[in-house]
Amino acid sequence: MKNEDSENSSSTNNYQKHWDTAYSQTPNEKLGWYEDDHSPTFQLLDETTITSHSNILIAGAGSTTLVDALLAKGFSQLIATDISEVSLQKLEDRVGIGKIEIIVDDLSHPNKLSQIASVDIWVDRAVLHFLTESTDQTTYFDLLKSKLKKGGYALFAEFGLGGATKCCGLPIQQYENDQFQSQLGNEFELVSSFNHTYHNPNGDSRKYIYSLFKRI
Repeated sequence: MKNEDSENSSSTNNYQKHWDTAYSQTPNEKLGWYEDDHSPTFQLLDETTITSHSNILIAGAGSTTLVDALLAKGFSQLIATDISEVSLQKLEDRVGIGKIEIIVDDLSHPNKLSQIASVDIWVDRAVLHFLTESTDQTTYFDLLKSKLKKGGYALFAEFGLGGATKCCGLPIQQYENDQFQSQLGNEFELVSSFNHTYHNPNGDSRKYIYSLFKRI
């Protein structure tokens, strides 16, 4: 019988190597998911009641410039997490040591993230759609619900229906609001949602869904 912990560790190491390689070999602005326009995210953030001192967790942060934009707007309690240590090191080098909290962890097999304090908003930076196994999706949403405060928000930016089926060589799960709601349960309500077409650095377009839920 295989050891489950060994299987989980092997899976995490494989994904970590994949993403570390991607971030090591490609400049930030050439990555297929790079964005310099974060207006879709801020459109949803504007519908929340968070303040500059709210605790914000950015799941699947990578080296996103969303962090820079949040800091520029005065948000000071930021946690950036990703499975790739290379991506987070790039992020920290750019914004400055001590400006944000950095956590290297696997959202499908969380360790350090299980120990953090509750947050006011969980911002998913297009990472959930990479979790294609139902067990990994359940683990992700269990973690989200264990760490999000009552009255807090969950913001998702994922591949929408009819769009891409792969990203960075990996299969993805397309999403619509019923899928979010099913995983979140009745204690969450949809605040706002819209479809968005993202144009990557190569000029290709990708269908996304942006959705904001509130814990009630």
